[in-house]
Amino acid sequence: MDPTIDFLVVAMMNDERAWLGIDFGTSGARAIAIDAQGQVLSETRADYGSQTPATWRSALVQLFEQIPREVCQRLVGIAIDGTSSTVLLCDRQGNPLGETLMYNDDRAAIVLDQIRSFAPPNHTVVSATSSLAKLLWLSKQSDFEQAHVLLHQADWLAFLLHGRLGLSDYHNALKLGYDVENLAYPDWLEQHELRSLLPEIRTPGEPIGPVLPEWCARFGISPLCQIHAGTTDSIAAFLASGADQVGDAVTSLGSTLVIKLLSAVRLEDSRYGLYSHRLGNQWLVGGASNTGGAVLKQFFTDAELLELTPQLDPTNPTGLDYYPLPKPGDRFPINDPDLKPRLSPRSENAVVFLQGMLEGMARIEAEAYGLLTRLGASELRQVYTAGGGARNETWAVLRERAIGKPVVQAIETEAAIGVAKLMTLKP
Repeated sequence: MDPTIDFLVVAMMNDERAWLGIDFGTSGARAIAIDAQGQVLSETRADYGSQTPATWRSALVQLFEQIPREVCQRLVGIAIDGTSSTVLLCDRQGNPLGETLMYNDDRAAIVLDQIRSFAPPNHTVVSATSSLAKLLWLSKQSDFEQAHVLLHQADWLAFLLHGRLGLSDYHNALKLGYDVENLAYPDWLEQHELRSLLPEIRTPGEPIGPVLPEWCARFGISPLCQIHAGTTDSIAAFLASGADQVGDAVTSLGSTLVIKLLSAVRLEDSRYGLYSHRLGNQWLVGGASNTGGAVLKQFFTDAELLELTPQLDPTNPTGLDYYPLPKPGDRFPINDPDLKPRLSPRSENAVVFLQGMLEGMARIEAEAYGLLTRLGASELRQVYTAGGGARNETWAVLRERAIGKPVVQAIETEAAIGVAKLMTLKP
């Protein structure tokens, strides 16, 4: 018997199985392995200076290079999450074609009238940043004739590991137009001329196939280890957080601000950038705003943020009415690709300016949750916080005052743990 297989058989008999979750976020990748009790066995990181398939592939290799071989030998499952609506076209061999369009790329605004001509009114795809809008934009580019399938970031990275081209999951495919209530592409998409480029959809966490032999040989992964269908980074963060009751919500404070509320009611309305992901028989209702860490870093270094944050005074509001954005355009709770950032008057006092920005972000978050309530979602109970901003206690106080509900630290803040847990959830 192959010694790696033999090692895994022994590990399974002793319940020493391990699952690896890989998170591809906005600034870097993380891989976390957990055991059957949910304990972390290893954690590795890889940063990328630019977002391209080549840098993603390199980061994936770097992650595996850092994982202890004894952990790789115990792996029975691997799954990947990626940024929602980050897409690329591939040829028949899975090679990327042309440009990769990132989650917040809104150049597809020019095709929205075309989408409105065949998609239902106010559908999630009627957005400049939706996967479907990006596919239509890509279809007008010079290298489109070679295209075989549209994949999301997580789809393509998983393909590198399992080798089966053209598979996605219904979390990533929501903004492609997939009907997550009936678990099928709707008729208006089935009849579209670009239907042949849409991926086959699997349930998030579902086993797809074994790891390719070359990865097993290089890193000591058992040939019995399965690659599972993935999810998006914000859903992975939700799964890691500990939120599990209707009314629980998670705000991910990363480069952007993403909210997810566990609701018994499904909501969808592109006028507000609002959509619902399926999670079992319930719904993760929410959206993503372009406010967040990216705009903070336009004005402050990490060192400055560490220095200034203790000087903030959440009991003394600045009175500044900011709407912080890194560039014009927001997606939720205001879905307007032309919405201008509002950061004036700019205080000459750096502490006041920073607090004004955080207050503005807190108001955006509060408005987002208020919108969900007004539109009929389950009532908000409490907000768990994930992402890099989760460590900022002063920001948490500002947010709790604005939202009017308890704001607590997520049990786990790493999306990689969430996507690892995804493989262990019961259907």
